[in-house]
Amino acid sequence: MNNRNTPQPSYRKLQGYAFDPSLSIKIDTALLNSMVYKIPWECLQHGPVGDYLEVIDWDPSSKAFYRPVDLEDPALLAQDGLPPSESNPQFHQQMVYAVAMTTIKNFEKALGRSINWSPKRNPSGSESEYVRRLRIYPHALREANAYYSPIKKSVLFGYFDATPERPEMTMPGGTVYTCLSHDIIAHEITHALLDGMHRRYVEATHEDSLAFHEAFADIVALFQHFTFDKVLEEQIAKTRGNLGSQNLLGQLAQEFGKAIGHYGSLRDALGEINRETKLWEPKKPNTTDYQLIMEPHERGSILVSAIFETFINIYTRRIADLQRIASGGSGILPEGSLHPDIVHRMAREASKSAGHILRMCVRALDYCPPMDITYGDYLRALITADYDMMQDDEKNYRIALIEAFQRRGIYPEKIRNMSVESLLCRTEENTDQLETKFKDLIEFFKLFKEKISYLTDREQIFNITKTFITGGRLPPASATNNLKPMAISGLHEELFRQDLIGSGDFERITGLILKGDDVEQLGIGLSKISWAKRKPKIEIHNFKLVNRVSPDGSVVNQIILTITQRRGVVCVEDDFGNVRVDGFYVPAFDVTHYYKKTGNNPTRQEFTLTKINKRVTPDPVPGSEAVLPDGYFIFRGGSTLIFDLDYGASRDKMKLKYAITKNIDDEERMKKQYRIMFGTPDNSLNATYFGDAKTNLEAEPFAIIHKAL
Repeated sequence: MNNRNTPQPSYRKLQGYAFDPSLSIKIDTALLNSMVYKIPWECLQHGPVGDYLEVIDWDPSSKAFYRPVDLEDPALLAQDGLPPSESNPQFHQQMVYAVAMTTIKNFEKALGRSINWSPKRNPSGSESEYVRRLRIYPHALREANAYYSPIKKSVLFGYFDATPERPEMTMPGGTVYTCLSHDIIAHEITHALLDGMHRRYVEATHEDSLAFHEAFADIVALFQHFTFDKVLEEQIAKTRGNLGSQNLLGQLAQEFGKAIGHYGSLRDALGEINRETKLWEPKKPNTTDYQLIMEPHERGSILVSAIFETFINIYTRRIADLQRIASGGSGILPEGSLHPDIVHRMAREASKSAGHILRMCVRALDYCPPMDITYGDYLRALITADYDMMQDDEKNYRIALIEAFQRRGIYPEKIRNMSVESLLCRTEENTDQLETKFKDLIEFFKLFKEKISYLTDREQIFNITKTFITGGRLPPASATNNLKPMAISGLHEELFRQDLIGSGDFERITGLILKGDDVEQLGIGLSKISWAKRKPKIEIHNFKLVNRVSPDGSVVNQIILTITQRRGVVCVEDDFGNVRVDGFYVPAFDVTHYYKKTGNNPTRQEFTLTKINKRVTPDPVPGSEAVLPDGYFIFRGGSTLIFDLDYGASRDKMKLKYAITKNIDDEERMKKQYRIMFGTPDNSLNATYFGDAKTNLEAEPFAIIHKAL
């Protein structure tokens, strides 16, 4: 009989692999590969099914539905779940749950808030249904693949027969399960988490777009290795503290890579096996790689190596005193094993450094543009996010980041130099007049803060946030001091009401088109909402409250608002490969015409209405754009606005601190996107992966790019 007065545990412990099953059949790695994951406690249904995840073990190729594991079984609770097993489907279910929840909680720790998955969308592309649980299928595919599906809101893992290059690497014909690799699970869950924060990042509009998704997922999987204490200490002892040499911590998906005929792991952050000498060699930064490499995984490795180099440099500085102690001041370590106390201290410094880097990387997502992200944008986000949390940089984390990016030829656009001050995403415009208008929004922001600050239910937070964006009535439980529903005007209406939408300063800061009589000709379209007074259409993607406590104890109290627009663009290319913007059309499912740019008026664009000869039909995938003729595509712009809030005695203390903008009127960016999508000299990710459906940017990008790794 249960005692209701007995408190629930804080954590659930579950056995699993630290890397993958291949290390458990090697004498020198078998012990360290077996570990216990420690994740926050939640009551689970069979599956397991919790608040964030739903594991469904249906195997279509075998037409088998494997019995779901019951992690509430007292016998399993007593032994930290099932022991690791390659042949037990119930352990496979346990493994994906344990690693996925570890990844989720690392995100929430860095962000300071609960995460939500990307909502399902209706055929018009708007958000239509809250997704409480991400579905995970451990045995969904009979192939060497695993991927996150933005459409299904699921992660599908495959299994396959190994075909190693040498039989001693792994057993030929043996079955390899991707759902048993920590790195693959963490990688795919990170894709889903990133999609929940920035749903436009799945669109291949720039060489860095899908590469960033791949790189960021690798970074999270990689740095989670440093939370495995036993592995960390063993590898530091083995390498005598030199984590820049070959070691398990810098490798990803080892069993998968060997099983498909690769030497070493699928992707190495620090180096790779030389196929001729069969020896591991560290990679050297090459500034031309960023200009020449376009394949998403290989291009992603450039960003991964920059982040890992940052970690190595910081870790090396942090253990300098320990190396002096161990070497008697000479700096040259004596022969033999390091003292266990030195190893323990080095492991602690490595864990601290890796944890800080991982939190920096995740937290930086709040400081990124809403679409079309580049590596240079991400560098600025990393610097700004870290500066916001701690202005003093005693360990020189930010300088180490800048140096690592610069060594790879990665430079943000439109900056004066690579100093920390220049890289901060501060608002450079004069916002004094705008801040007078922002004062009228502070009560709206304060009410939003009041309603969600103490909520823990993720669906409730989602629904209340949606009401504050679109307008409506809060349920009685959320109303103030009474049981009556509260009417909320909505952020859309508040922006129009304060006349921010028609403000030239606001238009310049956000990079949007918000005024003028020719918005139809510019491909924006007019809002049909009555209170919008036929002003240009806008979309509000994110509205978030941020309350973080910095290491020095100060509170970061912010509102993050993401406003975007879309416009239809028509580009043409001449016989010499020169691209120009020919005109614009209003995005719709039944596009019949566009506005061709004409005239030579330097102060005002002139247009001629031109019919489209080829009929345009909607794409069958819900939430996707129409499939258009060559040269027609959807172009997006927008801004992430970060407001600093100070609820002191005065109402005059709200300031727009950062504006991270992609200008909707940037014709050079339009031409760049055209080249990416239609396969002219800058290469084409989208055309390579999706064929003729060139504007179907929300299809299954990860299913394709993960297929033949």
